[in-house]
Amino acid sequence: MAGPRTPKGRARVVIARLAEEYPGTAAELCALDHEGPFQLLVATILSAQCTDARVNMVTPVLFDAYPDARALAGADLGSVEEIIRSTGFFRSKAKNLTGMARALVERYDGEVPTDLADLVQLPGVGRKTANVVRSVAFGLPGLPVDTHVLRLAKRLGLTAETDPVRVEQELDAIVPAPEQGALSLRLILHGRKVCTARRPRCDECVLADVCPSAGMWVPGPARRVARRRA
Repeated sequence: MAGPRTPKGRARVVIARLAEEYPGTAAELCALDHEGPFQLLVATILSAQCTDARVNMVTPVLFDAYPDARALAGADLGSVEEIIRSTGFFRSKAKNLTGMARALVERYDGEVPTDLADLVQLPGVGRKTANVVRSVAFGLPGLPVDTHVLRLAKRLGLTAETDPVRVEQELDAIVPAPEQGALSLRLILHGRKVCTARRPRCDECVLADVCPSAGMWVPGPARRVARRRA
């Protein structure tokens, strides 16, 4: 039987199959350890150019020292830098964290807002981070687009765009709102485990029969032979 011919049709299959492969809600699938929106916001800012595992090693110490926005807003910058040093880019991250905390205190009485427009006005918070907080912490529509989501969305023929904002907009149009956050996290998991950047394992992929890119990648020696023949 022929596979879906439209991005919307493929999206339906992708959503259903990845939900079976990686079950759970967005909150359950999130790899960042946190309690509440504030901790998730902090952890997501720290996760830029850093592994979730490393962030999870750092945040307990950080949250013990600065348990809420008011505490972090008044923190000594050097002390924050020392705690988060191992996450990389620690100076800019520390500046963003304390600035974000001050903005929360000044604008929202220390609480994390839910609207995307409000979240992206906070220091260190872009659309990806804002959508993580919305979908995971608040259970609201939001489809974070990272490098894995970008790669898989294009390979699966869900979009031809390369700009993250345009990709987010196109995916929002074909993915039901309640599925957006969980789908993003499932695409990330699938991108790490199966549909890797350099050598995707199409023979192990549950989406191979509906993926326009399936079979385009073969092991190194075979790939070189194929190129010579072409």
